[in-house]
Amino acid sequence: MSVHTHDDIDWADRLAQLRMADSLDAGALAPVARRLLGRVPGRPTLLDVGCGAGGMSVLFARELVARGDGGTIALLDATPELLAEARRAVSGAAGGDVEVVGVHGDLADPRLAERVPAADLVWASGVVHHVGDQQAALHALARLVRPGGVLALGEGGLEMRCLPWDLGVGRPGLEQRLLAARAEWFAGMRAGLPGSVAMPYGWPRALREAGLEDVESFGALIDHPMPGSDLLREYVVQRVGWLAESAGDRLDADDRATVAALIDPDGPDFLGRRDDLYLFGAKAIHCGRLP
Repeated sequence: MSVHTHDDIDWADRLAQLRMADSLDAGALAPVARRLLGRVPGRPTLLDVGCGAGGMSVLFARELVARGDGGTIALLDATPELLAEARRAVSGAAGGDVEVVGVHGDLADPRLAERVPAADLVWASGVVHHVGDQQAALHALARLVRPGGVLALGEGGLEMRCLPWDLGVGRPGLEQRLLAARAEWFAGMRAGLPGSVAMPYGWPRALREAGLEDVESFGALIDHPMPGSDLLREYVVQRVGWLAESAGDRLDADDRATVAALIDPDGPDFLGRRDDLYLFGAKAIHCGRLP
């Protein structure tokens, strides 16, 4: 069953792409999991809000097993297919002392704090920007944190790049135009969310406004150089198709035809047969402690 959330994105349809992204990001995000867990006590309770396919909580589980601490990881997602996949993946990574629970729910639920355990670490990646009032969403997330606990966000960073400038088909600079169209789509998505409110300042200030202290931001570099693996090539094909789908009519007819040629596995210009694809960008992490 495919589910469209309040942002009108069919996240279940993107499960394969989310799995691939989790695999490609794991090397860069494992140190992030270790750094965040270093800020919380032993045997912690973790809450992954909008867990997707579970990639980050797999890394949390592995770190808890390596530390020998154990603990609890609670997974929250509004899409049943993603929640089931996350629970499967995280349970596979968790040791016997790490309990994994799944909660079907949404950050916008006003009674969410009654449905999930209070957490020593609340993680929300790429979630808050899908809520109309982002600052109110951060206040809601802060209410899920135990006193002295940590709220951490994965938001922003440097947009991933994966294509050469000149692909030998269509006009050079396709990726730049795809990303520009995606940015226009994102602005329209934000404006169309129920109760959309501008937040004209950055995530560190937003965390402080939500009552967090000791706020810091840092980055995680995603760097997979060319020629890239089979997984990377498959991911790039999916990503280019997704960017074009998001762009819609913001791309001109020539660029749409170019994308169609690039993602056609039976065509001569199929991206999946190239040896010059890569993945380069950065994830931004912002976190703070609840007094």
